[in-house]
Amino acid sequence: MDIASRNNVAVTGNAQGPTVVLAHGFGCDQNMWRLTVPALVDDYRVVLFDYVGSGRSDASAFSESRYSSLDGYARDVVEVCEALDLRDAVFVGHSVSAMIGVLAAGLAPERIGALVMVAPSPRYIDDEGYRGGFSAEDIDELLASLEANYLGWSAAMAPVIMGNADRPELGDELRNSFCATDPDMARVFARTTFLSDSRDDLKRVNVPTLVLECIQDAIAPREVGAFVHQAIPGSTLVTLDATGHCPHLSAPEATNQAIVAFLASL
Repeated sequence: MDIASRNNVAVTGNAQGPTVVLAHGFGCDQNMWRLTVPALVDDYRVVLFDYVGSGRSDASAFSESRYSSLDGYARDVVEVCEALDLRDAVFVGHSVSAMIGVLAAGLAPERIGALVMVAPSPRYIDDEGYRGGFSAEDIDELLASLEANYLGWSAAMAPVIMGNADRPELGDELRNSFCATDPDMARVFARTTFLSDSRDDLKRVNVPTLVLECIQDAIAPREVGAFVHQAIPGSTLVTLDATGHCPHLSAPEATNQAIVAFLASL
């Protein structure tokens, strides 16, 4: 299968510059990066894509067995990198994609040379000595609600995830993105995301890493940002003056500034 069409790959920016790969989170697609791309295109080659089951990817390539673990999505990333013959790319992952990037860097270390983790969470469920932000019962209820009425769940959850209640158009955009995703494929991605535990994988990260957290985030509280930062040797933690789980949409200037400063330091 042609990887470029499978994952709706788009390449833009400076063909001679270092490569930055932008990876969207659950229920989203590459359009979510439209406010970040302009900050990068003068100096960097920018690669965008949609995970299978999201955006304009080839839905016929979807396999529940493959995408029932984050490894399946990480293999997508590696295959996109291989198809473009990327070397030492900087992988910018939002939300669950931050952990997918960690796995992809482990699978193909020659392809990914640095990580930017935007609102990451290695585990959403609280554990002994760890606060993920949700109880196991919370996640069970969330997934049951999603599976029973995906459109209703999207309408209720999008504003919570986005935050910024004073800017309802942001929540509306996220809801529309959720609603454009096939419910059956979204169900698989949601289970994979919210039941994942990637904490041990963080210890194996050995590339320069930037962790971006928000002041207030209903999905990834600040304890999670601190945990990720402490778990990855030599990582940099930046707390953005932003609220919600999607700072690249709600606070693009602050997000872009942090990413560009990190890229310049490499």
